[in-house]
Amino acid sequence: MTRILLIDDSAAMRTYMRAALEGAPELGPAVEVAEAASGFEALRRMHGGAYDAVIIDIHLPDIDGLELIRFIRQSRHHRDVAVVIVSSMSSPRERERAFRLGAHAFVAKPFAPDTLAAAVRRGVASSQLGLRVAT
Repeated sequence: MTRILLIDDSAAMRTYMRAALEGAPELGPAVEVAEAASGFEALRRMHGGAYDAVIIDIHLPDIDGLELIRFIRQSRHHRDVAVVIVSSMSSPRERERAFRLGAHAFVAKPFAPDTLAAAVRRGVASSQLGLRVAT
């Protein structure tokens, strides 16, 4: 079972990402997707259980997505989770900052569903090995 937490303030984007992940053969037959519309909601959900991957938008209504990475990496319970940033802000500076903070992958919006699924698969695999992967 692959457990994924989607963190994006757009309900339409969360629906799109959920569909991309639940139908992705590379993630296996058992994918459980939870959603959060804000950083604080994501932290509450993470407090309630472990995830294999979190997908974070940079622009959130309360906590900046990059700051959320910092909180995750400082948590002794979640510091090894695969982190995938999905954002329309994909400048080299934003990408560099995301990777420096501990992201495994960066997917620029708009994206194809298989691009997101592949980034999550690589992120989970590299997280299990203790590596960071740039995409």
